[in-house]
Amino acid sequence: MTSSDATPVQDIPDIVKRLRTAFASGRTRTADWRREQLGRLVTMLRERESDFVTAVNRDLGRAPTEAYATEIGFTVAEAEHARRHLARWMRPERVTPPVALQPARARVHCEPVGVVLVIGPWNYPVQLVLAPLVGAIAAGNCVVLKPSEVAPNVSRALAEIVPEYLDPDTVAVVEGAVAETTALLGERFDHVFYTGNGTVGRIVMEAAARHLTPVTLELGGKSPAIVDRHADLPVAARRIAWGKYVNAGQTCVAPDYVLVDVQLEDALFDALHDSVHQFYGTDPRQSPDYARIVNERHFDRLVRLVDDGDIVFGGDRDASSRYFAPTALRNVPTGSPVMQEEIFGPILPVIPVPDVTAAIDFVNERDKPLALYLFSESQAVHERVVEETSSGGVALNATMMHLAVPELPFGGVGPSGTGAYHGRSGFDTFSHKKSVLSKPTRFDPPIAYPPYTRLKDALIRRFL
Repeated sequence: MTSSDATPVQDIPDIVKRLRTAFASGRTRTADWRREQLGRLVTMLRERESDFVTAVNRDLGRAPTEAYATEIGFTVAEAEHARRHLARWMRPERVTPPVALQPARARVHCEPVGVVLVIGPWNYPVQLVLAPLVGAIAAGNCVVLKPSEVAPNVSRALAEIVPEYLDPDTVAVVEGAVAETTALLGERFDHVFYTGNGTVGRIVMEAAARHLTPVTLELGGKSPAIVDRHADLPVAARRIAWGKYVNAGQTCVAPDYVLVDVQLEDALFDALHDSVHQFYGTDPRQSPDYARIVNERHFDRLVRLVDDGDIVFGGDRDASSRYFAPTALRNVPTGSPVMQEEIFGPILPVIPVPDVTAAIDFVNERDKPLALYLFSESQAVHERVVEETSSGGVALNATMMHLAVPELPFGGVGPSGTGAYHGRSGFDTFSHKKSVLSKPTRFDPPIAYPPYTRLKDALIRRFL
């Protein structure tokens, strides 16, 4: 991104003010406005698909089919789901007051929080900006979008295309890097939604705390895949390899490492290698379907990490094109950097364990991950791992696919994040649940008012 593409810092207060004025007008609160904007978002993604796919390819080297599936198709499905269910989500939820408060009626009313900020990452630069936008619009808010400068072509595309389709007084795109993000965080928002790493997440939370602004943090961490001795090994290897090597491993919910039953270790390496050949051929460098590392800094970080174990396959790399081959490691010290840092690249450490109990203990001794994957044909093992571990989400005999279920909340726990979105969870994240109680005036029993008598005391104790 050039400095000329960045939004002037001095313009940011006026952008936020423009959105506040639009929100104060009340037009975003109506179901018609929300439904119309969600429809326009779908139209934008369909009509300008090629522009977004080209931008993703230029930034990340992603194949058109992969870019469509993970960026365009995913977000269209999210927006259409919200549009279909909007009336039900907006409907007040009636609750029954206790006997002591009768006669009365009570309901929970979802209202928009106001003007929200969405800060997106570079790894899925369309989806992870626009999917939160779906929830924010469905909830009736005005939104500032801040795409990542590390994916400059997508950032430019969003800045140019979004105002052509969405109401520019209610949705704004701010381009830039640290200076522009810092200026945005200096403004008062009603919610901040951030996707990225924990270091910046702490900065976002600290800035939001100055205004007591609620924050959703979608972070990452080291998401394990457990391969139990009862696993269907070819299927497990194929699904792990897909989850790990799609987008060259630059996915927050990619399997970060594998814990495999020691009896299956060698067979798993063979099956993983076979899967890589099936996906990308014998030389993934030549495959049009294999992505590249986003920039030189991330490439150099991966070069350092790959030395922490013995390379079973892969390891080839080319700095000039930022190609880093699908790689698997064995004999990896658990205290080494590759087992301490989130890898965020196509390096897969495989750790042998004696049984599923040891795998559970290994996971529980570390920070709670964003996702956990288990491959086993044993229902008892499924239940054990789900009940005895903590993670943002679990996929059984799959990787990453839980993200595609709109009504499954997506979010982390502990260091992997706070809050959730997708489907109804996205609507709830950007809504305030307002309690409303209504009592008639024609009946006003004196029991609650002083002076308190022994009879009143007895009645109060009877009903409370």
